[in-house]
Amino acid sequence: MADEDLQPVFNIQRMYLKDLSLEQPNAPASLLEQGQPAVDINLTLAAQPVQEGIYEVAVTATVTTKVNDKVLFLIEAKQAGIFEIRNLPQEQLDGILGIVCPQMVYPYLRVIVSDMCTRAGFPPVLLTEVNFQAMFEAQQQARAEQAAGATQN
Repeated sequence: MADEDLQPVFNIQRMYLKDLSLEQPNAPASLLEQGQPAVDINLTLAAQPVQEGIYEVAVTATVTTKVNDKVLFLIEAKQAGIFEIRNLPQEQLDGILGIVCPQMVYPYLRVIVSDMCTRAGFPPVLLTEVNFQAMFEAQQQARAEQAAGATQN
């Protein structure tokens, strides 16, 4: 094997919108509601192998906006990227998939959610910056605690 075959590889193959939905279940009545809307934002992250050395990383945002307990709108957007990642130890691969790739995908998701709100006739919802490293470390800690609890039982 040549030395270049063992060099770490990281390439972005493609960024794409995997799924997008908008619901306004109580329109038009909900559009006449007065009051400050409550916005609930839920983010999820998924990473999976597509083929040898190729991974899909997807970040999903679910945005639910209500006024007086009536849903104004619900947006679910899933932005994904395909990444070529080779010749890395598993612990580094986990960090790349859980931190680096989502950081690259997330700005696209932020734009899509904001744009969809505007197109639906509402002020844009601006997703805040996310510290994917802190999220990753919290998930690793929770897994470690769960594993420790399972071995004690």
